[in-house]
Amino acid sequence: MSQSPAGTFAGDVSAAEAWDGLASEPQSMLIDVRTKAEWGYVGIVDLSALGKETLLVEWQSFPAMTVNADFAEVLAAELDRRGVGRETALYFLCRSGVRSLAAARAMAAEGFDRCFNIAGGFEGPLDEARHRGSVDGWKAAGLPWVQS
Repeated sequence: MSQSPAGTFAGDVSAAEAWDGLASEPQSMLIDVRTKAEWGYVGIVDLSALGKETLLVEWQSFPAMTVNADFAEVLAAELDRRGVGRETALYFLCRSGVRSLAAARAMAAEGFDRCFNIAGGFEGPLDEARHRGSVDGWKAAGLPWVQS
């Protein structure tokens, strides 16, 4: 994973690459941009083994799925409040990697220069039986997660 110039999206990574980055860089963060309903019913990443927690900020809100117009402003303020520098590696996660890509690009445009999209997302794409969670993504990689 290389560093990109400020204002540029840093690229896609796999869930395993994101885990490795989160484990190796103390200041790195995971931002889950799914909806409150997904966090509550599907589950969330468990970073407790790394001494970290996932930052939860909706890119879109259920049920209308309207894009959160204040996303970048709210997240930038929260990162500033936590003392997270603009050079810190930020890993963005959604269900399958689409919303998180948009969120990572939005934060890169705000001047955060190491915004990575977890391409497989939390659940990954549908399998042949039209189920998620077994083909790609955080769950399929066998990485830690919990349900409420």
